[in-house]
Amino acid sequence: MTDQTRPLRVAIVGAGPAGIYAADALMKSETDVSIDLFERMPAPFGLIRYGVAPDHPRIKGIITALHKVLDKPQVRLLGNIDYGTDITLDDLHRFYDAVIFSTGANADRALKIPGIDLDGSYGAADFVSWYDGHPDVPRTWPLDAEKVAVLGVGNVALDVARVLAKTGDELLPTEIPANVFDGLKANKAIEVHVFGRRGPAQAKFTPLELRELDHSPNIEVIVAPEDIDYDEGSEQARRSSKQVDMVANTLQDWAIRDVGTRPHKLFLHFFESPTEILGEDGKVVGLRTERTELDGTGNVKGTGKYNDWDVQAVYRAVGYLSQNIAQLPFDEQAGTIPNEAGRVVESASSTVTVPSTYVTGWIKRGPVGLIGHTKGDANETVANLLEDAPTFTGADEPELDAVTNFLEGKQVPFTTWDGWYRLDAHERSLGEEEGRERVKVVERHDMLKASEPDKA
Repeated sequence: MTDQTRPLRVAIVGAGPAGIYAADALMKSETDVSIDLFERMPAPFGLIRYGVAPDHPRIKGIITALHKVLDKPQVRLLGNIDYGTDITLDDLHRFYDAVIFSTGANADRALKIPGIDLDGSYGAADFVSWYDGHPDVPRTWPLDAEKVAVLGVGNVALDVARVLAKTGDELLPTEIPANVFDGLKANKAIEVHVFGRRGPAQAKFTPLELRELDHSPNIEVIVAPEDIDYDEGSEQARRSSKQVDMVANTLQDWAIRDVGTRPHKLFLHFFESPTEILGEDGKVVGLRTERTELDGTGNVKGTGKYNDWDVQAVYRAVGYLSQNIAQLPFDEQAGTIPNEAGRVVESASSTVTVPSTYVTGWIKRGPVGLIGHTKGDANETVANLLEDAPTFTGADEPELDAVTNFLEGKQVPFTTWDGWYRLDAHERSLGEEEGRERVKVVERHDMLKASEPDKA
């Protein structure tokens, strides 16, 4: 850098857990830093606010720790800013010495089977955005299917299945907004079927999230005894992972118990590989699966036996996918920005780095792992950024007000950390009126009005 008398100026694009962990890692280094977090939404916290089911207050408690990072004087939040439109990579390099992208993954990974485009076939990400009150999705959701299939055996599949199987009244004490409550109150689902291609030892549930399914007074969780099967690869997976063994034990316990009388049934099916969504008149009327069996290694092979399931809606929860980011290389197959330990490179086959440009979180390694795993990503990326810092060209306009003057000149109504406190207080006041902790504000304009009334 050309000027050692000022703090290192770093822009982080994406104010979810990954971006905030990167800010924390920068501040914990021995370097004098000044950080601006850019966020597309008017509110921070990303996946925690818009990707975690509303009946998971324990996970939402992570916000408390993230709050402490954003309270630090070295950090500013600049929300309601659309990267690529309101500000570009060239702009960011003008105002900052380095840029970190932590934009996560918010689209559904494709599932290429016949019937996937039928009316009644949905991506889990869209449904999650709806029930989490995301401002950029429709305010209503069709919930007229009595029998529903969920494809996938990860925690997102569990969230979707649980929300579909619970009653609206059961979810009312959470932060769900009125439009979501109205939708769930009218939900007709009484059977939810979750399908996994492999066996219990290969499920990607975490033990706590799995056991939570059985806590609802309205949901009867059912596992077929014939779906409890292990080969040597599965047994090895159980021996090598306490979590895998705990999940397997829970599923075994459910498979041998008598079916109870709770009104909504949630079936967990294993060894059923979806092959086709069945339709009539353009609408979902069923799901076809091929029965699979273990091959000795923990993987499965088809048996040639097919089952048809009577369902009127299908939700695919087979993984999230990051989306292309303007002015940056993108690996379409991996759904990531090509990088070497967080340093952005020109292509997936290149080792040539893009100067002073970095990634962390799911856009760096793909949408796998839990929220806490992004801390390791952030530490690695920040360590390499700081190692490279002496070689940075340096920002042309590093002053704090340079970027805010730029945004104001473009009439971008950006939100701030102080604005988040105002929005937070507003949501809590809405909740207090109804005897709840908070009621989430959905409309972008209403969020802006509460957080930055002079810009609304």
